[in-house]
Amino acid sequence: MFAPGEVISYLDMCRMEKASLQRGMNYQLSGAVSVILMSRRPNAPYNDVIEERGKVLIYEGHDQPRNRDAPDPKTVDQSYASPSGAPTQNGLFFEAARRAKAGHQPERVRVYEKIRTGIWVFNGVFDLVDAWKERVEGRSVFKFKLVIVDDAMAHDVVAPELEHTRLIPSAIKMEVLKRDKGCCVRCGATDHLHFDHLLPYSKGGSSLLAENIQLLCARHNLEKRDRIE
Repeated sequence: MFAPGEVISYLDMCRMEKASLQRGMNYQLSGAVSVILMSRRPNAPYNDVIEERGKVLIYEGHDQPRNRDAPDPKTVDQSYASPSGAPTQNGLFFEAARRAKAGHQPERVRVYEKIRTGIWVFNGVFDLVDAWKERVEGRSVFKFKLVIVDDAMAHDVVAPELEHTRLIPSAIKMEVLKRDKGCCVRCGATDHLHFDHLLPYSKGGSSLLAENIQLLCARHNLEKRDRIE
């Protein structure tokens, strides 16, 4: 299992999930945990928002597939069900959120974020706790509220340090990746990279400043842990 904050390739992600991930919303992909792909890049197709200092993700539902004989998907309401009546991914996640609000165990969701073509970050494991519909630019879209799981024992989640379970804004990740030239600042390794807080989040370090974030390989990340250097 990836650690939160780990930089991975698209192929790594697909191998982990044992699937060719082609869509952003994947309800119970492995039978037990759902998978969401997000992006907050300037050209991202959906408006995903990080709130409460990185603990909450507001994820926007997805449009129906583009069809040459149908209107532009961005001009019509997002759908709960397909023409056959079967729930879409929006519908499946919406019902899971409704069950959570009724007191059932929340759906557990692994979240991956696209940083640039072929480069992704594992953002951690979240609980889906709420869902609703909003009017946005004249159409109805789904919104899903997910809260990050801090419990390192939750399912198979590996979260060795609390500071890695707070989302670093996408712009900061991209700035750090470019500044550190995509390699560990200590040894130059280019694989098994992690976004690391110089001053740990658990000790008050910020996820909002590129100056407090660096790229470390897995070995140096584990060696550092939450020491202040």
